Amino acid sequence: MRAVLQRVSSASVTVDGEIVGSLDLADGAQGLVALVGVTHEDDEADARTLADKIWGLRILDGDDDRPQAAAADVDAPILVISQFTLYANTTKGRRPSWNAAAPGPAAEPLVDSVVESLRGFGATVSTGRFGAHMHVDLVNDGPVTILLET
Repeated sequence: MRAVLQRVSSASVTVDGEIVGSLDLADGAQGLVALVGVTHEDDEADARTLADKIWGLRILDGDDDRPQAAAADVDAPILVISQFTLYANTTKGRRPSWNAAAPGPAAEPLVDSVVESLRGFGATVSTGRFGAHMHVDLVNDGPVTILLET
């Protein structure tokens, strides 16, 4: 599994004009947006490992405004959005191939498993809508963007 993790000061995802997920952040608070992609070999163990990395990665500001806190430390909310394009193959030509991305019936339960694992850790999690055309609005704080892989 693969995720692009972004530290944000605000974020929401809209489908057909309706906000389906958002982070409720007070002024100065930080949250995380996790764009999650699944490939053919991924399984439940990968989903749990990815959730653990998201929950425990120390990229949020601590007391001295340096990245030293994890979402687990400050109870930061997380917005999880499925993103099959993270497995685009761009080695040939100008048109990406999506062959490495797992098909929806295999990927959706694993993205759901990441969400449920995060909630099991105690995280407040919002989501996009799997397979929908989504508009993601976020303010990347820092900017801080990290690529995670299992």
